[in-house]
Amino acid sequence: MSFDYDLFVIGGGSGGVRAARIAASEYGAKVALAEEYRMGGTCVIRGCVPKKLMVFASGFPGAVADAQAYGWDAQIAGFDWSAFRNKLDRELDRLEGAYRGNLERAGVEIFDCRATVAGPHEIRLADGREVTSKHILIATGGRPVVPEKWQGFGAMTSNDVFKMEQLPKSLLIVGGGYIASEFACIFNGLGVKTTQFYRGAQILRGFDEEARGHIANEMLGNGVDLQLGTDVLEMEERDGQTWVKATTGHDGSYDAVLFATGRRPNTDGLGLQALGMELKANGAIKVDQYSQTSIPSIYAVGDVTDRANLTPVAIREGHAFADTVFGGKPTYFDHGLIPTAIFTQPEYGTVGLTEEDARAQGPVDVYCAAFRPMHSLFAGRDNRAMMKLIVCRKTDKVLGCHIVSDHAGEMIQLAGVAVAMDATKADFDRTLAVHPTMAEELVTMRTATRSHTD
Repeated sequence: MSFDYDLFVIGGGSGGVRAARIAASEYGAKVALAEEYRMGGTCVIRGCVPKKLMVFASGFPGAVADAQAYGWDAQIAGFDWSAFRNKLDRELDRLEGAYRGNLERAGVEIFDCRATVAGPHEIRLADGREVTSKHILIATGGRPVVPEKWQGFGAMTSNDVFKMEQLPKSLLIVGGGYIASEFACIFNGLGVKTTQFYRGAQILRGFDEEARGHIANEMLGNGVDLQLGTDVLEMEERDGQTWVKATTGHDGSYDAVLFATGRRPNTDGLGLQALGMELKANGAIKVDQYSQTSIPSIYAVGDVTDRANLTPVAIREGHAFADTVFGGKPTYFDHGLIPTAIFTQPEYGTVGLTEEDARAQGPVDVYCAAFRPMHSLFAGRDNRAMMKLIVCRKTDKVLGCHIVSDHAGEMIQLAGVAVAMDATKADFDRTLAVHPTMAEELVTMRTATRSHTD
């Protein structure tokens, strides 16, 4: 049977674009890609890139205060959200153009419309046309959702943040994950009176408990009104604001409410269930380690599979797919060791096991230091950094590294190389410290803070 294409990709995010480009440029496949919104996906258009630029913007008031403490006659006026957003839009346009240009140079045919799956090898375009492909890759990502109970009350999601016409004076963020916590720090830094509700006992569930507590304390110290064990009971519009009744009596009115309580894979209306494809309870596509679905000709990568919802992971999955299917080199991405950063203030960088997960696997030694860094200490700030290594007592292998400090994301990338290479604590110990830096703590901690023997 002949097909119109060797590969048809549905979704123009990082994973889909990487797969399409590698299949076409490196392996000579005839490839098409359909994207119904904007090229670049969640990360480039409505996620990590614009969010990180907001992180940068929110840090300047603190930087100016530090400059004053260091002797500079530095001043800062009010934040111009419109000016920032206009420049942000231009930057996103530039990045989208780069994504599109890379595809075009690779020879990928682009369809700027919605595409759905009509069969194991059939794709239906929004204009009614149908095309065929030997292989189909679904890379449609995910989307934030407002809980059904609170839909219709005008609450925002993270997607809406980048479209705001003006900055609210007060904001309630509901949720305790990394997206909620990052935006709480961002808006607080931009001068918005920011409150965060989380129904659990501590934010950042699933991450290292000591690091979570450290970040929460720093957020509180920086001015975020973090309310733990708190959820929304009622919401209603009052005098142009949203009045919220809380489970703990922490009631209040806010100019805006942002829900960051979960995301859902974009599989609705793609035609997958009609084909009998296996989906998870939340709509995510079930795949094997090679990203193949229950229908052999159809694959899926990225957030739509709900494995590890991170842009670099989607890119690696997409590349591995192209190597496997078109390069004849069976390749899969190992999801077991993923360095990552959370851009709260301070940042959190992590790779490997948490202390809790490590101690459940066997005896471990924990090396941890919390201290006031030189930069902020001199400026008169009370902020504290934390460095933590988790070491297997039997093998001396470093099982996990956790950093909470300014620029933790930059540091954890390099620490991730060592952990991925199975570095031991002795390897860290014999590495000369770079002084004076925060990172030197990683190689100067000699005595275990605590040990877990079982």
